[in-house]
Amino acid sequence: MKLRFLGTGTSTGNPEIGCRCEVCTSTDKRDRRFRASVLIETEGKRILIDCGPDFRMQMLKTLETDYFMHLDGVLATHEHYDHVGGLDDLRAFSREGDVKIYAENNVAEAIRIRMPYVFRKYKYPGVPNLELHVIENKPFFVSGIEVIPVRLMHAKLPIFGFRIGNLAYLTDLKTIPEEEYEKLQNIDVLVINALRNEEHVSHQSVGQALEQIRKINPRRAYLTHMSHRFGLHAVMEKILPENVFIAFDEEEVEVR
Repeated sequence: MKLRFLGTGTSTGNPEIGCRCEVCTSTDKRDRRFRASVLIETEGKRILIDCGPDFRMQMLKTLETDYFMHLDGVLATHEHYDHVGGLDDLRAFSREGDVKIYAENNVAEAIRIRMPYVFRKYKYPGVPNLELHVIENKPFFVSGIEVIPVRLMHAKLPIFGFRIGNLAYLTDLKTIPEEEYEKLQNIDVLVINALRNEEHVSHQSVGQALEQIRKINPRRAYLTHMSHRFGLHAVMEKILPENVFIAFDEEEVEVR
């Protein structure tokens, strides 16, 4: 299995518009972050997790090195704009058939409300062909690939993370219900959000992310969904445990 980080930033991206802090003005490309999203390739299938407002640029960069025009499915963690704001750009991938979007009911309804032109009986030519599949907190399959949803709490908002094989992708969480940890046993690669060093009402801090990593005990962990207040990549990587890495845009990771 191959994991490609399309974006590793929070809702504002890095750099933030108008900010002149040391992270936003850094010349290290690892400090420049699109909104969080990943592309997973396994058994000849391609699954996208989240499709934010930077999706077009993420795909243009991806297609420079790996040309393809097919997605087997898109998994939506939740309805916030930085995670679903790029769905219209899936039109390029839907020319030969519908792109399947997997989301729980409230997320699917939010997508329908925001994109009514996509789901009308008589559609304007050229709009994306999207096929919504409502999921629950139980395993489902995308083109034969098993996906296990993991319930997370984004402050008081229930959202989903996903496990595929020995990979778990958990973003935007503040807490994990205790009964969900059983789904996260024997993980090779854990991707988990670490917004910044300070406490936040709906996202984990770096310290809280490290506590979750110790509890889940993956072989390797990658931090994502970071703001400019996370700190410089080159500085932060020196103080993390040896099996914890800072993900960066366009990075590729092999999962056992």
